[in-house]
Amino acid sequence: MSVQKEPFGILPDGRSADLYILKNSSGMTAKITNYGGHVVALYVPDRNGKLEDILLGHDDLKGYLERKTNPYFGCIIGRYGNRIGQAKFTLDGREYKLAANDGANHLHGGVDGFDRRLWTAKPFTTKNTAGVELSYVSKDMEEGYPGTLKVTVIYTLTDDNQLQIDYKATTDKPTVCNLTNHMYFNLAGQGKGDILGHELMLNAPFFTPVDEGLIPTGEIRPVKGTPMDFTTPTAIGARINADYDQLKYGKGYDHNWVLDKKGNEMSLAAKVYEPTSGRVMEIWTVEPGIQFYAGNFLDGTITGKGGKVYQHRYAFCLETQHFPDSPNKAQFPSTVLRPGQVYQTATIHKFSTR
Repeated sequence: MSVQKEPFGILPDGRSADLYILKNSSGMTAKITNYGGHVVALYVPDRNGKLEDILLGHDDLKGYLERKTNPYFGCIIGRYGNRIGQAKFTLDGREYKLAANDGANHLHGGVDGFDRRLWTAKPFTTKNTAGVELSYVSKDMEEGYPGTLKVTVIYTLTDDNQLQIDYKATTDKPTVCNLTNHMYFNLAGQGKGDILGHELMLNAPFFTPVDEGLIPTGEIRPVKGTPMDFTTPTAIGARINADYDQLKYGKGYDHNWVLDKKGNEMSLAAKVYEPTSGRVMEIWTVEPGIQFYAGNFLDGTITGKGGKVYQHRYAFCLETQHFPDSPNKAQFPSTVLRPGQVYQTATIHKFSTR
């Protein structure tokens, strides 16, 4: 197990970003920058042992600084992952207004969310792990959110080809908190065609339908009998263009699924298999939901790593989370964090082949 540190680029204000390269004994490698906590690359073996980078992203910091060419590739999302309707919420009787950066709604923490902040990094190794601990202090009213939030995110690569992400946060005022990571996966290799042939299983008998602005209506709907049913492994492309209002709103899959679980135990949320490479990815989490996004808004205007052009549906995202718009939906699991409480969550990506 090893960690290497390399310079990754200079921010406009003159500060330096670094790249941390985590490697295990079988060669699996994760490259993570302390700018936005982006997972820049993830090299995973195929069924023949060949390593390939399975994440969309950029070769250097410049690509991540450009908003138009960085649709949250691999970054830490906060203070609130996903959407908040009408860019506002009420907490303890007070209304808080947020940036409307997704039409009339608020998305992924605002204009300068956690993905655009320079985090303090501490690399570490043990006998069976290599990792980097990132920390950041989000000031009171940053992006409109109340409370000073102290956040720690730990990326850990294990010797058995797992990448674990642990999140922890505390606040000095009541606030809302919903952290996740926004990796864009293509298990065949980044830039190697669309992901419609990947077979997906979601351990989720329900999903949260959305309106035309992709804000949950508040309903929790069974997936059975709809194109949203991935309770058995199904090719992503099998029903993505079905005549179904939910797919029309998102131009494909871009929804939150309600995981089949009791409490907050670590359990299997999703499993993806890519037939040509044999790669398998399992996602385990303590979160109640997972956002499946099928790369519907990738359109060939972004050139990524190695000069690869990212076309329509060249990647998918599986973001573990509390549900979108929970601050405005009392019936959803709460995302409120109060002084004295500790926000803690974890997600594990387990890689294998078949």
